Amino acid sequence: MRLMTVEEIIDEIIRREGGYVNHKNDRGGPTNMGVTQKTLSNFLGREVSIEEVKNLSKEMAEEIYSRNYYEKPGIAKLPKEIQPIMLDACVLYGPRRAIRFLQTVINEAGFGPTAVDGISGPGTRKLAEKANESMGGFLINAIVEERIEFCERIVENNPSQSVFLKGWTNRANEFRVEV
Repeated sequence: MRLMTVEEIIDEIIRREGGYVNHKNDRGGPTNMGVTQKTLSNFLGREVSIEEVKNLSKEMAEEIYSRNYYEKPGIAKLPKEIQPIMLDACVLYGPRRAIRFLQTVINEAGFGPTAVDGISGPGTRKLAEKANESMGGFLINAIVEERIEFCERIVENNPSQSVFLKGWTNRANEFRVEV
């Protein structure tokens, strides 16, 4: 498996996300390159219009992903092998949920215990390193499964989200590796 740079990971996320959408069932609302109106507002420190979301530049999307989804939640300090799936999960589900996926897998695989608190602190990072060294691609595939199970629970709890399930599942499966 070739290790990706953060720039390559972000380019792939932007490719997957595509351009501007405002799907009536998407709880994130207006989105461009995966950046929601709320995320852009928080990043800029002010309310933004739908037009500003539509006109979001690729450079600003990259900066938001790098700063708020890679550096700030500690994805940058996780093993390089799992950074692509983790950064992608941060964008889709938020950093805390993404880190909970990892923490759950760490515990289920017997590398814990670690708190499933969504914080990538030194303990989680150390256990992620151990799990990565020991499990290799099995760790990535376990995170894929955790993501898919989470998406299925979303749809169980809110059937209006079923229109997104196939896309969410396909996206998670893009990270699956042969082991």
